[in-house]
Amino acid sequence: MRYGKNQLISPVLKWAGGKRQLLDTLIPLLPKDYSVYCEPFVGGGALFFALQPQLACINDINHELIQVYIVIKNNVDALIERLKKFQNDKEHFYEVRSWDRNKDSYAQLSNIEKAARIIYLNRTCFNGLFRVNASGEFNVPFGSYANPNIVNEPVLRAINSYLNSAEIAISAGDYVEILRNLPDNAFVYLDPPYDPVSTTASFTSYTKGGFSQEEQIRLRRYCDELDERGIKFMLSNSATDFICEQYGKYNIKIVSARRLVGANASSRGKIQEIIVRNYE
Repeated sequence: MRYGKNQLISPVLKWAGGKRQLLDTLIPLLPKDYSVYCEPFVGGGALFFALQPQLACINDINHELIQVYIVIKNNVDALIERLKKFQNDKEHFYEVRSWDRNKDSYAQLSNIEKAARIIYLNRTCFNGLFRVNASGEFNVPFGSYANPNIVNEPVLRAINSYLNSAEIAISAGDYVEILRNLPDNAFVYLDPPYDPVSTTASFTSYTKGGFSQEEQIRLRRYCDELDERGIKFMLSNSATDFICEQYGKYNIKIVSARRLVGANASSRGKIQEIIVRNYE
């Protein structure tokens, strides 16, 4: 297996839909042979960091998220020093959260400051939820945690070492651009924003846009193209009737997973997830 090389390496951000709890289910389902790992909706990167592939491409439409990974790779010392200056108190939290309300001044911030802000807010906001409003502004309230690990220096340095020792292409944009340029020996893991299990369960506010059923259909069509090209893929989503119907011709496994990020405790129960593969 291609995982477990550095046990310190783990997601630096808590992300809605993160796959850390499902690694023991997902890893045995990976194909035996592939040379390039591709994750177009990388999010918190739980599977990516567990596998630690030596040749990979990761992508996400959330530019701020991807900037965090780029800063960890290129400027980890400065990032750690900036993180040490943040304070775990309510007044300071809301001051930092407000930085993106002034677009002009926010644009003047360095990438290091922006990345540090995202990590700080993620560690100290309510339930570690990344969410933005229609204007693209971070809008999660203060979490009131006693001792959040704002500066996880060992993990940051381990990720930095890995990203600089392996050949990892990092991009921020539409997943389609990644899928169009894959080599034939690639393996693709797709973890898009999930189809809502109810009208009140929808959470796609990682960016200003969202992920509608039309987007889910568009993604399924690109999965069909991958299959026609002979490229192996695995996809995770909620096991709604709509998603099960979309991927009905593929190898489907239904698993139970606990929703760890939600606005209230009642929304963080177990849900049924689908794992789709175009291989055995």
